Formats: sequence, C-alpha cells, structure tokens
Amino acid sequence: MADATRTDRPSFTGAAFTGEARRAERRGAGPGAGGRSGGFKFDRWIKQFLPKTLFGRALLIIVTPLVLMQAISAYVFYDRHWDNMTRRLVHSLAGDIAFLIEELQPPIDPAAIARLSERAVRHFDIELAWRPGDILPNRPPITLFDATRSAMQDAMLTKVRRPYVMDTDTGDRQIEILVQLPDGVLQVLTPMKRLFSSTTYIFLLWMVGSSLVLFAIAIVFMRNQIRPIRRLAMAARAFGLGRDVTGFKPEGATEVRQAANSFLQMKDRIARQLTQRTEMLAGVSHDLRTPLTRMKLQLAMLDQSADVADLATDVAEMEKMVEGYLAFARGEGAEKPVDSDIAELVADIVQSERRDGPPIGYDRPDPGDAALPVRPNALKRAVANLVQNAKRYGKRVNVTVLRAGGHVEILVDDDGPGIPADRRAHAFQPFVRLDPSRNPATGGTGLGLTIARDIVRGHGGDLTLEDSPRGGLRAVVRLPV
Repeated sequence: MADATRTDRPSFTGAAFTGEARRAERRGAGPGAGGRSGGFKFDRWIKQFLPKTLFGRALLIIVTPLVLMQAISAYVFYDRHWDNMTRRLVHSLAGDIAFLIEELQPPIDPAAIARLSERAVRHFDIELAWRPGDILPNRPPITLFDATRSAMQDAMLTKVRRPYVMDTDTGDRQIEILVQLPDGVLQVLTPMKRLFSSTTYIFLLWMVGSSLVLFAIAIVFMRNQIRPIRRLAMAARAFGLGRDVTGFKPEGATEVRQAANSFLQMKDRIARQLTQRTEMLAGVSHDLRTPLTRMKLQLAMLDQSADVADLATDVAEMEKMVEGYLAFARGEGAEKPVDSDIAELVADIVQSERRDGPPIGYDRPDPGDAALPVRPNALKRAVANLVQNAKRYGKRVNVTVLRAGGHVEILVDDDGPGIPADRRAHAFQPFVRLDPSRNPATGGTGLGLTIARDIVRGHGGDLTLEDSPRGGLRAVVRLPV
C-alpha cells in the first residue's frame, strides 16, 4: 500500500549480548537476582495498596504521623492514666465500704443502718440496706472487665476483708455490692461513676474530634496545593494534543511555579522551532518552483527525443517532490483547532475520493460520538493520503470511524498486497517507496505516510499499520478524546 524500505538493526550477539546480560544482572534482572526477587515482589505488593495520586500520597504523609501520634498518646494514656485512676477509684470505694462496716456495732439495728445510710449518701454517695439472716448468692464475686476486676479484688481483699459479690448490671447506672456479715448481708448501692472516670471518654472524643478537624484542614490545604499541578498537567496534555493552551499562568508553590514557567518556555521554543521549520520548507519549496517552471518551458521547446523525455520525467518527479514538501509544510501550519465531528469530516473525504478509482465503503458511528477539537484541514490531508494510498494499491477500500474507549479511531482497509510486518516501521520514513523503479506513475514521492503520521501525532494521536481483515493493509489513526 504505502511506501516502505528495509533498515538493518543491530542484534545483541557475542560480546555485546554478554555485556548487556552483565548490566541486567547488576540491575537485578539477570541470573544473579534470585536473592532479591522476594524484596521486589514485596515492594510491588506494598505499592498495590498505596495511593496512586499525588494528592493521596501527600495526604498519607500528613495523616500517618498524626495517626501514629494519636496511637502513642492513647497507649500512654491507657497504660498510665487509666491504671492509676482505676486503682485510686476502687481503693477509695473499698475504703469507704470498710469504714461504714466498722461503724456498725453488733447487734445490727435496722434503725442504725438507716441513720448510717443517710450520712453515707450525704458524704460518700453510698446507699446502705440491711438483709438480716441472708447469705450471698452463689455467683462470681464481680462482673467487671479484667483491669477493674483485678484492682477491685485487691482493694476489697486489703480493706474490707469479707466475702462479697458485686453486680454492675443493675440497669440504673448503679453498682450493687453485697458484703457478708455475721448476722446477714449488707447491701451497698453506689453510682457507677465511683469506679469509672469520665475523663477517659472525654479524652477519646477529644482525640477523635481533633484528628477529624486536622484531617479536614489537611484536605483543604492539600487540594489548594494540588490544583496548580493539575492545571499544569492539563496544559501539558492540551499542548501535546496540538490544542491551544489559553488562560494558563504559573501559580501555587515556588517549585510548581518554576515547573509552570519552564513549561511555558518550552512551549514557546517548540512553537518557534516548528514555525521556523515550516517557513523554511515553504520558502525553499516555493523558490524551487520558478526554476522548475523554466526547465519545463525549455524542455517543451526542444526537439523530442529519448533523452528529452527522460529529463522531462525527472523534472516531473522533482515537481511532485516540491508539492510534497509544500504539503508537509502546510501540515505544520498555524491552523487553529476547532470542535469537529470526525465522522462528518471523513465522510467529506470519502465522498470526494469516490469520484475515481475503486469503490470505497464507509462505516460511521452515531452522530456526536466522534466529536473532537482538531485542525480540520490538516486532518483531512492526513486521511486523504491514507485513502489515496489504499486506492492506489487495492481494488476495494473501506473506511471506518468508531469510538474506542478514550480514543476515536479511523480505519482505512484495502485488499491490496499490503506491507510486510518487518517493513512497516520504515514505511513512515520520508521519501521511502515500495516501488524500486521510482516511477512516478506507479506511486508517490514517499511523503504520504510521513505527512499523515506527522499530522496525527500533532493532534496527540498516532498512526499505525496492521493486517487488514480484507487481506491487505489497515491504517489505524487513533486520536485521543
């Protein structure tokens, strides 16, 4: 279909292959890397769980020390404060109970219990009741979790020194303690706050609340810091797709501003170089037309002979090459991208190319599915080159436009001889043709694919060659959305 040539590539043999193998082994990719393969696998496993975005990683850097600090603070609090406070509370309660028992003089009078209970409620927040002749129920002595149970058992053993049963499931936020005395059971009721400090819950709420506030502040600040980087990435992508970068200005942190300024300088340099190259090609090609025209006139005035015919053929080929130069220069022109329906754009090309040559089929997507900002004239020139190549080498041509994920694809298929797979990469070389005769009647100047790929890449896409289902060659144009 298109122009191609063969270029030999060096192969890694002999000493070159040995040197490459040694370098690979030093990098951990060769025979000596077995000892480190486990570490690499562990690193890859860890990276699966790490955030992929800069915002996520920066937030992780901020949140991780915060979480560690809170965890250490909580551990120190529970290891020191909780243990000390629990021990003090249980010993205070056990001491109050022991004091009240010592105040009771046998035989125990219910009236004395009532008077003592009134004083205990007023001073100790403890309510007493007397069960004469009763014994303790057969159940575990205490129903508290391990830390408080152990401290309470020690306190009751050292201060009260009598059998007891404690119940924390009374339902009214009170603790019931039954103490066995010689004549009956003394019931002690006290609020649960006598054993549990509210500072624990206040500390937890304060820790969680402050963490959430700091986390929210970190998110707000990180979003403001990441926004200039995202704008820089969007501007770089737009420039890579050949679109105008308007309204972009450096902002954010000093490093981000430096990167943005470097990007703008790079964009200006690239645009200036492209403009200079385009102007140079256009100027040279235009200047070559004048001597070519004089040569054609002089040849027309000479007597016709074989040598004159050969010279006229060379002049005609040079003229086609100059036209190719001009087409290449126009592909790098200053045309501005506009929103275009690729399907409609390709339909115009197919309609124009159907006037002569083999039949051309066309498959298109639904309206609006292939809308992109492109340089329409340049893209038309690229697709027209592909269709003309397919017409030149095939008896039947089919063009398809479709939306594939994040790309719009233009497929040009023919049933011609195609291009061998090992020569397709060289088919894009300038002035490379499949026809070794260099006959202008059987092919172009070898710039068709070069111009087409240059235009497509100027839109941020790519042009590749593949095997066609029709038996010939398929040219695939992929344009990012």
